[in-house]
Amino acid sequence: MIKNIGLVLVLLIGLGAGFWFGQQNNLHGGLEGPAVKERKLLYYRHPMNPQVTSPEPAKDEMGMDYIAIYDEPLPTEAVAVKSGKILYYRHPMGAADTSLVPKKDEMGMDYLISKRNLSRDIRALGSIQIDESHIKTVSAKYEGWIQHLVVSSVGQAVKAGQVLFNVYSPELITAQQEYVVAIQSQKALQQGSPQVLNTADQLAKNALQRLRYWDLGANQLKNLQDSQKPLDSVPFISPYSGVVLDKTAQEGLRFMPGELLFRVADLSTVWLLADVFEQDLEAVRVGQSVQVHINAYPDKNFTGKVSFIYPTLATETRTVKVRVELANKEGLLKPGLYGTLILTSANNEKLQTAVPDSAVIDTGTRHIVLLSRGEGRFEPRVVKLGGLANGYYAVLAGLEEGDEVVTHANFLIDAESNLKAALDGMNAPESAPDSEE
Repeated sequence: MIKNIGLVLVLLIGLGAGFWFGQQNNLHGGLEGPAVKERKLLYYRHPMNPQVTSPEPAKDEMGMDYIAIYDEPLPTEAVAVKSGKILYYRHPMGAADTSLVPKKDEMGMDYLISKRNLSRDIRALGSIQIDESHIKTVSAKYEGWIQHLVVSSVGQAVKAGQVLFNVYSPELITAQQEYVVAIQSQKALQQGSPQVLNTADQLAKNALQRLRYWDLGANQLKNLQDSQKPLDSVPFISPYSGVVLDKTAQEGLRFMPGELLFRVADLSTVWLLADVFEQDLEAVRVGQSVQVHINAYPDKNFTGKVSFIYPTLATETRTVKVRVELANKEGLLKPGLYGTLILTSANNEKLQTAVPDSAVIDTGTRHIVLLSRGEGRFEPRVVKLGGLANGYYAVLAGLEEGDEVVTHANFLIDAESNLKAALDGMNAPESAPDSEE
């Protein structure tokens, strides 16, 4: 009798143990099949940086346990990826934090696709430069000697009509004398025949025109006409206003026709030449209004317009120069000053379908997001993306407003699993937009 009671007790204990193990199997996904093969532990990996490993259990800087890496994944992981069903829910940042029911992390996992403004501010560093169209060269059209230099230093401001120096020129003296003789002959022949009078008038006009070609001003010609006395030392008048950039003129210097004496630049308008990165070029347009911040004047704002986008790219920095015209009536913008160009992309009034950058899986040849289909099912969807602005990609094709995607898609696929196998194991859509190369 005692032997029979012992046998019954052994059978009851065996049945209870079997029932307990069966319940544990149901809690972890209800998998069926052969027993799990014992795996070999290879090493422990940093939870955030796969490059950092340890041969022994360790914790990272935030107190999270290192992840154990085995020679092959668990069967539950393979089934989860292959079937597209979630066997359990894992915290997106901590592999050890799991749940048998759907949960959201602190940041929220699901995201509804919506249209949003994808405008963004683009900044580019640059420097103030002289407007090349406002640089003028001052030279004489005759041979002469500089007697008295009035404008004697680089950086000096000059105005059109201002005397730069006095010049002695035998050619200029001869031309003045010819004009005086022509005027006197014109007056003396007032009573002559029409033919003679016409000849005298023509000689006077030719002599006057020659002096004009040599850049004598109207006041100088008027004084010569009134006094009828040629000047040995003639004032050389500046034809332009601006600041002297270069000067070769010196007292006593002999110059030849066309020789550079001064180089003058008008700084009432200047350029900002900024280096814009190639990924930002799409947002830059000629004629676009921009804000400019100058380091020397932190409390002032300057406004300009994009006047030119240079046709070449600097391969060393992957930037293209953009030219901005700036008014400089107060003379504050001095060539060489550093500044920052600030412009808003052209999408500032356009709403676009957008998706967070964290929701995008980049395989190298295409971009994929995971659509939530409910009950732990997800569908991979190939999308065509536009520009990135403030953490959101513009979606050109593949998604519609109201679609629900996973914001942290990369975390749903375990780092030890193969990306291609995981995506191919899900129920891919029958059609998808062209992949983005």
